[in-house]
Amino acid sequence: MPEHLKRKHVVACDNDEEGPSSRAKKVRSSSMDRFVTKPATCTPQQANVLTESILNMLVTDMRPLSMVDDEGFKEMIKQFNPGYHDNYLPGRSHFTTLMEKKYHATFEKVKETLRGINGFLTLTADVWTSRATEAYLGVSCHFLSEDWTMKTFNHSIMPLEERHTGANIMTWMEEVLAKFDILPTKIKAVVHDSGSNMVAAMRLLEEKHGWASIGCAGHTLQLIVNTALKETTISRALGAARQLVEHFKRSELASTKLKMKQEQMNVKQNALIQDVSTRWNSTFHMIERLLEQRWPLTATLSDPEVTPRGKHYFDLKPEQWELLEELKQGLAPFETVAVYLSGQQYTTISGLPQVVKGLTRAVHQSQFETSSGKSFISTAEKGITERWGSICTISGDNENPVLLAAALDPRYRKLKFLTPEDGIRLQGSIEVLAVKEAKMTGTQDAKLQRANGSGRKSALETLLQSDTDSLSENEGGESEEDRKIQIVINEVRLYFGEASLPKKEDPLK
Repeated sequence: MPEHLKRKHVVACDNDEEGPSSRAKKVRSSSMDRFVTKPATCTPQQANVLTESILNMLVTDMRPLSMVDDEGFKEMIKQFNPGYHDNYLPGRSHFTTLMEKKYHATFEKVKETLRGINGFLTLTADVWTSRATEAYLGVSCHFLSEDWTMKTFNHSIMPLEERHTGANIMTWMEEVLAKFDILPTKIKAVVHDSGSNMVAAMRLLEEKHGWASIGCAGHTLQLIVNTALKETTISRALGAARQLVEHFKRSELASTKLKMKQEQMNVKQNALIQDVSTRWNSTFHMIERLLEQRWPLTATLSDPEVTPRGKHYFDLKPEQWELLEELKQGLAPFETVAVYLSGQQYTTISGLPQVVKGLTRAVHQSQFETSSGKSFISTAEKGITERWGSICTISGDNENPVLLAAALDPRYRKLKFLTPEDGIRLQGSIEVLAVKEAKMTGTQDAKLQRANGSGRKSALETLLQSDTDSLSENEGGESEEDRKIQIVINEVRLYFGEASLPKKEDPLK
């Protein structure tokens, strides 16, 4: 019988001989085939989901709309879902329409969110130029949500076609606020760079609306650093460093040889970094990377295949390498401060006085051997004092927004960055502001009560009130308002008497 089956019924026999294990493999293979098989059809509902997903990708990754017309993109979609590719995949014009609709929907959502904010807003403003030398005004707003979380909205990237005068910038910023239905009275302060036109605009806005003008600390930090790096010998050393980096970026042979030397010397195969004048800390990063790669670089440049005899001018002189070592040490504290000031998820203005004090101490303690290194330290110290000296000093009406922010941050409430005398004066300023705010709130509450008819005594209550009632209400000559004021003052003093929060704690939590 088995021989008959093998000769006359080959298929049946083969199936029987496969056994359970072989049949199980076929089942798994069939399941995998169904899994990887691309759907030949696509429903309208599925198409809408896929189109929305592509739109979100374009927005999130800031990809050009022309991407949807690229052949590679279309081929990828075809592989993922042939049915969607053949019947539903829109072109650039349709995605442009969808993008505009999404913008308007998001715009209205932002306006609705801003309308629901009970507190104040702050703004950041910056005039910048694109690579195509087109000027833009960027305006963002920042606020605390009801759960005390920092929120940020980018309001505008406005192309500027007229002159960037202070008056024009003021007008443009007011137009941005009007576009989002934001009243000028909702704005408390504006952070901006130190450009003369921006400073002029902030002066006009401060006079017109009472907005506090706050210079960008990060921009100020870079001005201090850039001035200190202008010393002649330092400038020459940095110029030679840039030339060295540029040589390895342009020469494929030099770059290849460098990788070989890095591997031979067991040095990390990190690429060289070219500094950019508008990019914070890029000079520090260039110096740090050059020092890391110094010996592979020197070995590569000594290779006759890379550098012909008599052409060794690309390598830095020993005294220039020594100067770069000092500059790395001198720039390190500025790098730390710049990273801190670049944070967007935590408050930075309140920590600025303490940061400035720490930076001054770190710079002053630097010990350098070269005259250029000493010049860098001297110029940097002078720049810190000239540009930031006022934020650690009590003067005038004592309403320095930076100092007030620091005093109201539980991490810095002990005001150790001030002298004891100035600390007491700043606490007094906080008391005055708190009392002023309490009086304004009390006046508003009283007006609301009168408008609602509450808080008024009836005619019967007035007749039944005795002289002793009146005396008891004003016993000791202290009015209800005086008692409320004293409560506010006691609350402020209690706040300053409490222990400070650890520096790593979030004061908003």
